[in-house]
Amino acid sequence: MTGTTVPAADLPRVTYANTGVDLTPLHDFLDTRLPEFKARILGGTYTNCINGQSDTDGTSFTVHSPIDGVTELGSFIAASEQAVGRAVGAAQDAFPAWNAMGWEARVALLRAWAKILYARKYDLALAALFEVGKSRVEALGEADEVFDMVSYYCDEMERHKGYVTPLNRVFPHESTLSILRPLGVFGVISPFNYPAALLIGMSAGALVTGNTVVMKPSEGCTLSARIVMDTLTAAGIPAGVVNLVAGGARTGAALVEHPGIAGVAFTGSYRTGMHILRLVNAGPYARPVIAEMGGKNPAYVTANADLAKAAQGVARSAFGLQGQKCSACSVVYVDETVRDAFTEHLRAYTATLLIGNPERRETFLGPVYNGAAAHRMTQALDAARGQGSILFGGKRADVPADLQGGHYFEPTLVAVEKGHALTRDEQFLPLLALRTFTCLESAIAEGNDVLYGLAAGIYTEDATELEYFLNRAEAGALYANRASGATTGAWPGVQSFCGWKGSGVTLKGGLGPHYLPQFMREQSRTVMED
Repeated sequence: MTGTTVPAADLPRVTYANTGVDLTPLHDFLDTRLPEFKARILGGTYTNCINGQSDTDGTSFTVHSPIDGVTELGSFIAASEQAVGRAVGAAQDAFPAWNAMGWEARVALLRAWAKILYARKYDLALAALFEVGKSRVEALGEADEVFDMVSYYCDEMERHKGYVTPLNRVFPHESTLSILRPLGVFGVISPFNYPAALLIGMSAGALVTGNTVVMKPSEGCTLSARIVMDTLTAAGIPAGVVNLVAGGARTGAALVEHPGIAGVAFTGSYRTGMHILRLVNAGPYARPVIAEMGGKNPAYVTANADLAKAAQGVARSAFGLQGQKCSACSVVYVDETVRDAFTEHLRAYTATLLIGNPERRETFLGPVYNGAAAHRMTQALDAARGQGSILFGGKRADVPADLQGGHYFEPTLVAVEKGHALTRDEQFLPLLALRTFTCLESAIAEGNDVLYGLAAGIYTEDATELEYFLNRAEAGALYANRASGATTGAWPGVQSFCGWKGSGVTLKGGLGPHYLPQFMREQSRTVMED
């Protein structure tokens, strides 16, 4: 699975926020790269990796692309409970040497890993495209993000000098300091929607701080995980430091329930995250669970907003990746005096977003991930249609015959009443709820009155309204007047991605300066000097 093409220096990098950049040269390059990727990587047989060796202990399963439901991505192994146990054991055995290596040596290895990730970024991007149904731009943004993510965490480790802090002295002949030390083996459990970025980000946080890792990717995204595993090996990460076990809920349960796990890093649903938190901490002492668990992510459009900018930002955030982001804007609160004008701006901008095969450069929306998502979308649309509240969209998208095996839907706007399920429950769909308000304070209070608190956005040219939002919105990531995404688009070292309330456990976010200490525990050291 080794990639053969190092990214050309003159091709643009992609972030989630670089609208207006001419990506034509990049798309031209991908036109040539796609057939080669399909021939080299898709449809292969892939194993797990334990202690640096291929492992086939488990049950074989095959994954097909959500793009058409037919294209075979590969055959993989759902690890048995015994295989999971051996993976944890290998990580335990590798931990002492990895910890003793020292933070400087680990940083050097991870920076080498970042360079290899950058060299393999088109493989990572195209794997996400086929596994998730991401558009080219979304997939390229994810692949570019992982390089910056690993590099940023290395920079943070270096900036804090390995998190060793001198303390005050009571006596002149004593040396005192605080040091943060790794815990041991972290189980890293990642979701489907960012198969490279979230797996790599959580693993990098554990590794740079001196822990070892057992990775359990989303079942349908094991191809990305295999590429990630190959890059770790190529970077010279010692055997056993990172291990890969694929599979579904049973594999995940075997990992979380293993007594050799010192902590868990998880991204996924609130229900699963809270279950993991309770399970991991049911023993004789607490173990860390670093969890990001979704969001509702309101955006507020006031009478003082630039409506064209607001429509673009809301549409990109609500419908990008088919709404399948934990930070997707899924409810928009609009001042009633501009409701009709905003709705027309939103309708017009959304009409420019093309639906279809993500392999094509012009596609913005691909399919929803699977049949379960399609069922949720169909149920929500049937209910909205019965209430006569669909403002635009509301149907399955018309796609060519070769895509009929996928689940494609029109991006949809639905007007709802206060307390409606679409304003409270995470949907993970290209479905946006609209509420109107006469008082911004009341709208923000309503937007806060949910289980989640991940992201929120506002569009206003009024400084007082902006200040009120910044001080009162109950979310970990706030955005104002952002055309590239009302509530989406966090980038390593630029925006911390922190969940409040039911969106997180630790109240400190990934991508930011407070992430790494969560993978360590503090020890103070007092040494009397002669």
